[in-house]
Amino acid sequence: MIRPGPPRILAAPSSRLSKPIPRIWPRCQQSHRLRPQLTVSYPCATRTASSLLQAPHHLLSGSRIKLRLLRQISTKQLPQQRGPVFRFFYRFFAYTGGFILVAGGLVLAFFIYDASTYREDLSYTDIPVSTEALYPRRGGPKNLPIADTLVDDDDCPENTRSKHKPKLVVLGSGWGSVALLKQLNPEDYHITVVSPTNYFLFTPMLPSATVGTLELRSLVEPIRRIVQRVKGHFLRAEAVDVEFSERLLEVKQNDATGEERHFYLPYDKLVIGVGSTTNPHGVAGLENCHFLKDIEDARQIRNKILENLEYACLPTTSDEERKRLLSFVVSGGGPTGVEFAAELFDLLNEDLGRSFPKILRNEISVHVIQSRGHILNTYDETLSRYAEERFAHDQVEVLTNSRVKEVRPDKILFTQKNEQGETVTKELPMGFCLWSTGVSQTDFCKRLASKIPTQTNRHALETDTHLRLNGAPLGSVYAIGDCSTVQNNVADHLVNFLRSSAVEHHKDPEKMRITFAQWREVAQKVKKQFPQANSHLKRLDRLFEQYDKDKNGTLDFGELHELLLQIDSKLTSLPATAQRAHQQGQYLGRKFNKLVQAAPGLAANEMSYGDLDDAVYKAFDYRNLGSIAYIGNSAVFDLNGLSFSGGLLAVYLWRSVYFAQSVSFRTRVLLAMDWSKRAMFGRDLVNY
Repeated sequence: MIRPGPPRILAAPSSRLSKPIPRIWPRCQQSHRLRPQLTVSYPCATRTASSLLQAPHHLLSGSRIKLRLLRQISTKQLPQQRGPVFRFFYRFFAYTGGFILVAGGLVLAFFIYDASTYREDLSYTDIPVSTEALYPRRGGPKNLPIADTLVDDDDCPENTRSKHKPKLVVLGSGWGSVALLKQLNPEDYHITVVSPTNYFLFTPMLPSATVGTLELRSLVEPIRRIVQRVKGHFLRAEAVDVEFSERLLEVKQNDATGEERHFYLPYDKLVIGVGSTTNPHGVAGLENCHFLKDIEDARQIRNKILENLEYACLPTTSDEERKRLLSFVVSGGGPTGVEFAAELFDLLNEDLGRSFPKILRNEISVHVIQSRGHILNTYDETLSRYAEERFAHDQVEVLTNSRVKEVRPDKILFTQKNEQGETVTKELPMGFCLWSTGVSQTDFCKRLASKIPTQTNRHALETDTHLRLNGAPLGSVYAIGDCSTVQNNVADHLVNFLRSSAVEHHKDPEKMRITFAQWREVAQKVKKQFPQANSHLKRLDRLFEQYDKDKNGTLDFGELHELLLQIDSKLTSLPATAQRAHQQGQYLGRKFNKLVQAAPGLAANEMSYGDLDDAVYKAFDYRNLGSIAYIGNSAVFDLNGLSFSGGLLAVYLWRSVYFAQSVSFRTRVLLAMDWSKRAMFGRDLVNY
């Protein structure tokens, strides 16, 4: 018998009980090994605890209650509790087995998917091809074949439907062109992309590919995959010239025999995004330098670095020659030059000692020649100084206020100002030189500029704020990316507008005076046509008061012209970056979509000419999203006034930004795999 502990008084569950009854339960109820069943012993019979609640109160008070613990219905012995070691191994093998089952299932699913990608069906159907595509007509100033119809215009119903749509020709496969293609609505235009390369190159990560941190194929995406989304066409060819009056693009390409062929490609809208070349700055001997503009440049740089390292290991190489071979010079302290120097230092510091004699590490030198006072001079000055301190810590020599005079096969001649301000000519032995000093026009852009008198810029094609090529027929030719620059002629544009307005009202422009209300209207017009001037027109009252020299509450023509010239001087040209080209491509894509949507309304109102771009869409407004740069196991960020730098955490953030900006899921997977391979196996030190 087990006597119960002190009972707790509960309310009676039945109305027949006039007094509360005690709740009887043994203290051993907390045992997990026995589940007791309570019985109550009366003078005459034994009843279960459930009948106890139904018993009269006087029986409960007058009877002797006997408690017994009864085992559960099963009479089997309960299992004994295992020890902690057994539980650990039991859980370990359980989780391991679960992981193996899940991983095996995923591998099996992958092989099933992989098997579904192979095709053995050799059946095919006849594909209709237009006679015009096989035998194009001839015409144009040079009597060349005119490709009105392409061989794949009837491949599928989608291509057939867009066959007679407005012809949009895109030159180049860079950032601007790809952003434009991704923004366009499929089947709105008959789209043809013309480029000498059949891939898109992720240029910000190109320095990483020169030293084996990333594989070259991880930075490229086949352009045909991107063109396929908009049901477009691709021609691997090079643009030669444009006949603006007849809207014909002259294209050249080499056929299977190596012979150069020329033909015309008609267009309704032409987008020029051919990029730029490296600016030589009139320096002699650039044939002894390497450039970093495309994937082939990265391959040649990688091979040259490894060749120098191999030659330095030969027993026949003298000490002086070894030091020259291991002297790496970067001309240009911009983002490309700085990131390449940082990647090169990482290669030499992290991977060289594993495979090459350790003496090479002591004799290697890296030099950065910069014409300005600081490297990364377009960034915040704090970040520039941080980058210089980081390079000093890594023993990368930074030569500021220096200009390259000549590049010879074995050394570089450059001038530098000494402490007295005198210009001194110095020489630096080198085994490798990277030239990264700005951009210049391609031959195609130079040819176009020579045909248009208004094109006076020697570095890029000038466009208006709607990205239309100045001097070309309105609304037919556009230019984006590094090959173009937006012309900021606020003063000239508005002065001409005010002169025309004064003549229409029979007034002398030189004697015209503008009140503050009229000045506000002029400022609104400036903001609409030149969005980049918005930040300089925030306080109109202060500007008006500043240039109202005679304090009579009005501005005369000369005072207004001076005010607009002051705004002009503050507007700088847009940077030649992938960010700017991407925004311009997106802008043109959205505008072209709007033009197609507005076409029925424009036709109904008989508006088939004039400034349709301005009537349908706003002017291009560039927004600087910031700049980032890698400087060797650390990174710097300049984000619209917010600047910061850091170590490996900043590097991971730098990688995350470019990982998110990658053009496709395929390239993101390849980038992640390359970074993982570098961490586990190091960089690949092989020539190919």
